[in-house]
Amino acid sequence: MTDWLPELRKLQEAGIDCVRVTVMDARGSAPREIGATMLVTAEEVHGSIGGGQLEYECTRIATKEFGSTPFVRTFPLGAALGQCCGGVVDVLFECVPVQGTDWLTRAQHHFASRTPAVLATSIAANGACSRALLTEADRHHADAEVFEAARRMAAANSRAVCVRSGDVRTLLEPIMDRAFAVALFGAGHVGSALVSVLVNLDCRIRWIDGRRDIFTSSLPGNVTPIESADPAREVLAMPAGTSYLVMTHSHALDYEICEQILMRDDFAYCGLIGSRAKRRRFEKRLRGQGMPESKLEKLTCPIGIAGVDGKRPGEIAVAVAAELLTMRQLPSTCSIEGGGNVRLVRR
Repeated sequence: MTDWLPELRKLQEAGIDCVRVTVMDARGSAPREIGATMLVTAEEVHGSIGGGQLEYECTRIATKEFGSTPFVRTFPLGAALGQCCGGVVDVLFECVPVQGTDWLTRAQHHFASRTPAVLATSIAANGACSRALLTEADRHHADAEVFEAARRMAAANSRAVCVRSGDVRTLLEPIMDRAFAVALFGAGHVGSALVSVLVNLDCRIRWIDGRRDIFTSSLPGNVTPIESADPAREVLAMPAGTSYLVMTHSHALDYEICEQILMRDDFAYCGLIGSRAKRRRFEKRLRGQGMPESKLEKLTCPIGIAGVDGKRPGEIAVAVAAELLTMRQLPSTCSIEGGGNVRLVRR
């Protein structure tokens, strides 16, 4: 997971040093996956590695280690730590200076440009740490086994893994933006509740409304507010693969936005708030405008995962967020077999 890179950039721009705390390896049951990261500053914590007591202990350690060289601590997740998972996690601690480093600058460039790369962090048994950012151009400068594992990860869009080679462990983290795009039309009660849920997911939200001064001045970094005199035209500016949610204050505007969305062939989801009666009215009118049935079938209304029938904004928000998650295709991940062989599996 490299969703920590944008947050780290913000800290650097603000002149704030931090310690990056990362799950490097996990055996047995663990609260978070390999690669889960939190950034610990002197005042606050960004992100999570899961497990309340584990996270507390790692935060305590991190706040005492500003300026230290990278090191790994092993935590059995048992009664001694106040956890009941039963597994074991190895956690990497590394101080990240405000001025950054060459590997970090390169990693942030690849993340921003969405070009494939894998960050390889190697820790030897004696504690020595080395780091490389692997791309296709680095084939002849990296350990062959590590490079092949990195190549497969990048090709399969897989998650972070830990590769063991002799007495050296290497954390491989694909540098890629996994966030999915969401275009939310409407900043009413339901829209606001939905944003409060979606900001905690790996998504980039474009929040559109035609009313002036409708958005608060402080929004999370993955939310882009758009005040538009013509919200329906904003559909044209959305990237391919966007998931659309339509819930404005006006049925007429909802219709216009849905029409623009359904005319596109590259959206992941088109959800319209409302009843089945509202859907039937929209479908009848769209048919009259010549919209083919194949496109009408892609309209989701009512929205929200089945079984959640509450009408309160918070209930609708949770149901819709769950539906979006079920619509996403699960990515491939890597697992390490005996002998250090890398095997790609579908989770």
